[in-house]
Amino acid sequence: MKSTQRSYFEEMYASSPDPWEFATSWYEQRKYALTVAALPKARFQSAFEPGCSIGVLSSMLALRCDALLATEIISSALGQARERMEHLPNVRLEQAAIPEEWPNETFDLVVLSELAYYFAADTLCNIVDSVVSSTLRGATVIGVHWRGATNYPLSGDEAHEILNGRPGLTRIVHHLEPDMVLDVWERT
Repeated sequence: MKSTQRSYFEEMYASSPDPWEFATSWYEQRKYALTVAALPKARFQSAFEPGCSIGVLSSMLALRCDALLATEIISSALGQARERMEHLPNVRLEQAAIPEEWPNETFDLVVLSELAYYFAADTLCNIVDSVVSSTLRGATVIGVHWRGATNYPLSGDEAHEILNGRPGLTRIVHHLEPDMVLDVWERT
C-alpha cells in the first residue's frame, strides 16, 4: 500500500478544524500525558515534531525543550498550532512534508506521534534513517500510535516494529495498551 496522500488530510481538516479531537478527547489527553512522562530527560536542547497538527502535544513538548521545530503539511492545522503556541518563543512552526522536506538540523529529541502509520513500509524506513542521521548519539526518539483498526498503510504495531528494527536505535521503553503503543528509543 502506498503512503497516505495529502488530499486525505486536506479533506479531514476541511470537514473539521480538529478531526481527531486532539484538543478534547480523553484518549488524546491521556496519550499526551504518557508521552511527556516517558521522556527520559527533564530538558532537551533541540526537538523535532513532524506532523504536529494543531499543536496540542507540541505545546506540552515546548515546555521541556530549549528549541522545538514542529512541522505540518496542512496550513489550517498549522494556523491553529500558531495560535496555540504564539506565547512560546522557543517554538518554530513550518509547513513541510516528510520525508521530502526533512530539516537539515541536528536534534536530541524526535517525536513521532500518530504519524508513522501513514507511510508505506519502505518510506517509513527512509524516515527512520533520516531520524538516525539527524540525531546525536544518546538522543531520544519517541513514537506513540493508535493500535486500533485503520485504513492506513500500516497499523500502529507494524509501524513500531519497523522503528524498532532499524539500526541506530535501541528501545529503552515499551508501553503497550489495547488502544496505544508507546516506545522510546535511544540513538546509539
